[in-house]
Amino acid sequence: MRIALVHGFHGPGGPGGENAAVLDQAAALVRAGHDVHLVVTAAGGPLHAAPRRRAPCPVTVVTGQGRGPLSALRALAPDVTHIHHAPPGAGRAWAADWTGPLVATLRDTRPQGGAGGVLHRLAALPQARAARADRDPLLRRADRLVVRSEPARDQYLRAGVPLRRLALIPDFAPAVPTVPDAPEGPWTYVGRLAPETGILDLLRRWPEGRRLDVLGAGPLEGACRAAAPASVRFSGPVGRGGLRAGLVGRRGLVVPGRGAQDLPVCYAEALAAGVPVLAVGGAAVPRAVRAEGTGTVASWAAPLGSALDVAERLFPGLSAHCRAVHSESYAPEPWIDRVAHVYAAAVQHGPSGLVRG
Repeated sequence: MRIALVHGFHGPGGPGGENAAVLDQAAALVRAGHDVHLVVTAAGGPLHAAPRRRAPCPVTVVTGQGRGPLSALRALAPDVTHIHHAPPGAGRAWAADWTGPLVATLRDTRPQGGAGGVLHRLAALPQARAARADRDPLLRRADRLVVRSEPARDQYLRAGVPLRRLALIPDFAPAVPTVPDAPEGPWTYVGRLAPETGILDLLRRWPEGRRLDVLGAGPLEGACRAAAPASVRFSGPVGRGGLRAGLVGRRGLVVPGRGAQDLPVCYAEALAAGVPVLAVGGAAVPRAVRAEGTGTVASWAAPLGSALDVAERLFPGLSAHCRAVHSESYAPEPWIDRVAHVYAAAVQHGPSGLVRG
């Protein structure tokens, strides 16, 4: 199958995990025998965020110009087009003019951009939900919509998207070599240092004397450094390959959450390394941790030190289980199987609208 992956790559200040997920998916599709073309748009930030040398070798990279990626897609004539990051306006208006099978992964649930921006405004106007979702060209046009977590699926259902058009497919992470008796390293946070992540609230509550490595950068870095106790080390952003190998042997991954955050790529990466997860607040990660038994969940209202005590008693026995959950649900192979079904359904379904009988 000839597949066009359309993505507006985030620049250095954006969530690099989303960029890595798209490149990983392109490589996995190639390994599965597909002809993959990465169409880069300017919607997400500077194009140098996705240089050709970082794309998987057999994947061609095409820059979308003019009205989004339409000209590039018409030249490629793919069997299916799969769009990832595309903010409202020019980033997704082109979808109404594309007549080929179209799949969209709904990545952005943050208030400031993407389809999430539409849905957060809908939350304040329940009586207008279906009408507003119907006006979004990507939500209306895509034959199938991929969400990465159950809370995200529920959010789009409330916005008027029919269940038959939604597919739950979380991002995957490649397997990494593990050390069976690795020493317990520090607690670890992976992600942006930004308001929507909850990292500043976490550091303000982090107990003195408990080791924590913070891997990432962002606009709150100064405030985070000022709020953190001396036992917190800031390591800056780490490349995905180094991160995945470096997670092995960590005590646990701490994922703070606020609002409607989606399931981050680092959740799958932690499971691949056999690292359990402590979810503090949020929606998608706590729900996954509870359902899959991959760690523990804490409330922002509870003392964080007590939650860490409980986790440190339980986590040493969870590594093998976390790796098993990764193999079953978050490895490349199950992702390929799921997305292949979605592509087949999109090809068979043809162009669709949001509201259909």
